[in-house]
Amino acid sequence: MRLPSTHSQASARLLIVPGLNDSPPDHWQSWLQTSHRDSVRVTQHDWGTPDVDRWAARVGSTVARSGRGPWIVVAHSFGVLALARHPALDPESPIAAALLVAPADPDKFGIGDLLPAGAWPVPATMVLSHSDPWLGFAAGRRWAARWGCHVVDLGDAGHINVASGFRTLPFARRWVGAQEQRLAREARPARASIQEWAFAV
Repeated sequence: MRLPSTHSQASARLLIVPGLNDSPPDHWQSWLQTSHRDSVRVTQHDWGTPDVDRWAARVGSTVARSGRGPWIVVAHSFGVLALARHPALDPESPIAAALLVAPADPDKFGIGDLLPAGAWPVPATMVLSHSDPWLGFAAGRRWAARWGCHVVDLGDAGHINVASGFRTLPFARRWVGAQEQRLAREARPARASIQEWAFAV
């Protein structure tokens, strides 16, 4: 007998999606990853070549190889664009929430048309900076509006990386914790329904 499948049956896991050249050990993404024992990092074959389809496919293969979800995803820079492209290549992806920190500008890479034209199917928050050399604040707000993202304004924060002083990012930890709690609440009625169904049959 097979029970009805649902992403809510399992505890959520953290997926880290770095940008170009990966996130070094003193980057806030690495700091966040060490605080979640069951977390997984997407590792690109070529960190120096921003190929959005290959990077997005790597997101999908990492999730498939790593097993159960749902996944809470924290992406940075070009990793945000790979994550944005991912659902088009894998519509059944078990991603449940996304934190998009300092996205790279899709138009600088000529890939704006490959990315979603409407709201994401999962809750998404975009963290922006007024002094990010990779994406102007106004352009970031436009992409956030296009994707239906809640926006967090960090002010003069550069690219929100090690060079701009971000070896930790407490907001990201709080956001992940809030998503874990939300998914746990949503899982309780799902588990109860499955148990009732199992006893009924």
